[in-house]
Amino acid sequence: MKVSLKLPLFGMNMEEATIVKWHKHAGESFRKGEPLYEIETEKVTQEVEAPCDGTLVEIVAGEEQTIAVGDVVCNIET
Repeated sequence: MKVSLKLPLFGMNMEEATIVKWHKHAGESFRKGEPLYEIETEKVTQEVEAPCDGTLVEIVAGEEQTIAVGDVVCNIET
């Protein structure tokens, strides 16, 4: 099943974040808990973990791109 992953909210005042680095590439499989990508906000740099096992189908927000909380970051196949 194809699922769109959105930028999660990590703090009450967080409105946006910049994608610093992707740890997986389109077509790569991953396991729940593995880091998918890294974000940077005004206060912190943090890895975002996979919520489930799957395959990265499409990266929507590329490295160095700033996106709002709730925007689609990537599409996965579960």
